[in-house]
Amino acid sequence: MSEQSQVAVLVQGREVADFPEFAPEAARGSVRRITVRGEDVLHRRNKDVPAQMLGGEELHRLIDDMFVTMYAAEGVGLAGNQVGVDLRLFVYDCLDDEGVRHVGHVVNPVLDERDPETALAVESEGCLSVPGPHAELGRAETATVRGLDRDGNEVVLTGSGYFARCLQHETDHTLGKLYVDRLSARERKRVLKKMNEMADNVLARRQVRAQELERELAP
Repeated sequence: MSEQSQVAVLVQGREVADFPEFAPEAARGSVRRITVRGEDVLHRRNKDVPAQMLGGEELHRLIDDMFVTMYAAEGVGLAGNQVGVDLRLFVYDCLDDEGVRHVGHVVNPVLDERDPETALAVESEGCLSVPGPHAELGRAETATVRGLDRDGNEVVLTGSGYFARCLQHETDHTLGKLYVDRLSARERKRVLKKMNEMADNVLARRQVRAQELERELAP
């Protein structure tokens, strides 16, 4: 894999000297099916990851699978319920507006309440569980998420710009909210109509990309 040493990289919020094109977890994982709007697990608050799972093989394997699934779908973030798992966690590999790459995962994330003085940025947003379309949506320009890593260590992530949007979007997922739920009824109807038109092509592309990725990650 090519190294991304020319780009600043923060892994779990800590800067590293260099980092591969894909997070190491991906090479250990298997691509899972991504759930689509309308499936129950996407539309309710998911369960907190219990303490007994922290540090265990099941959680580590889930995170590995989520990373490779995210890459296969060409996303920048993926929540547990997007692979059909009723647990509150997400993974991410996302650039911020300054070109800094952020990579990692958060278990049981909690988003800090937005300061009323924090500016809102209205930008295009999409979702792997709403395959295809995007829509303009206002999000806080900065955001902080607190939670745990897979071994139970505290994680605090603060992001700005696109990474802040990612943190808010993924935490929403763990609470049963999709970005389309934040749109007006008229705009949501437009986006979902577009999704129905685009979904088959998007899902076919993901299958092809999953096969390509498997070959790229093979030892």
